[in-house]
Amino acid sequence: MTRFTTSADGTEVAYSVTGAGPALILVDGAMCHRMFGPSTELASVLDKNFTVYTYDRRGRGETGDGVTPWSLEREVEDIDAIVKEAGGSAFVFGVSSGAVLAMEAATRLPGIARLALYEAPFVVDDTYPARPADIAQQMDRFIADGNPGGAVTAFMKMVGVPGFGIVMMKLMPPWKKLKQVAPTLPNDLRILGDDGRGSKLPANRWNVKVPTLAMDGGKSPQYLRNAMKNVAEVLGPDTEYKTLPGQTHMYKPSLMAVELVEFFSRAQRTAGPIA
Repeated sequence: MTRFTTSADGTEVAYSVTGAGPALILVDGAMCHRMFGPSTELASVLDKNFTVYTYDRRGRGETGDGVTPWSLEREVEDIDAIVKEAGGSAFVFGVSSGAVLAMEAATRLPGIARLALYEAPFVVDDTYPARPADIAQQMDRFIADGNPGGAVTAFMKMVGVPGFGIVMMKLMPPWKKLKQVAPTLPNDLRILGDDGRGSKLPANRWNVKVPTLAMDGGKSPQYLRNAMKNVAEVLGPDTEYKTLPGQTHMYKPSLMAVELVEFFSRAQRTAGPIA
């Protein structure tokens, strides 16, 4: 069942809740939302251990484009609204660009108790071509020209999907859903900022003070693994780095759930008795 909460600027953010236990919020990456992507399946595995909150980021699913123009601050406020629905404190798991958004939220919001991240798509060295400096503006032009399919095609090429694979995707039913959410692609690229140009992440970009798990997949491209190693380095000593054997950017929810249950459950084991 869809519920709605009101973000700070008045935007109605759609979300769902399942399970029982400590609150856990799932933050999707590019072009995904509750009904299109891995979050709902992952939630169905995690809800034996947690009260899982999945939500539609701005411009996706049942959440509109926002009462005010898009900004990173507005997306952080949307997460804050979900945290408040969860009682003021929650664990957070972010995937891909959602991992970057989750780090921004953990830097700015006091209610995030632990943080797990999977494959933030930075390019921190020469193992992958640097993103064009104007890539977000390129996406803006596709959308302004009424060509969401062009935006999706350009995005897929940028992340390394072979041309043949893109041709096949255009013949499949999900392509229509990808085009529907394409207007949010510039937002994800702006969340990444300038950290896709082949340089190490700045040491002071985030100020995350909660225990964090930074993960990548053993079969993912080397640039993503190098990016997550760098994320773990800049977040500091409270961050663990772990590679999940056999996983790619499209992880298996059943395997991811094992890691998340183990990591987030440590908070309960180390909290001590309630006074």
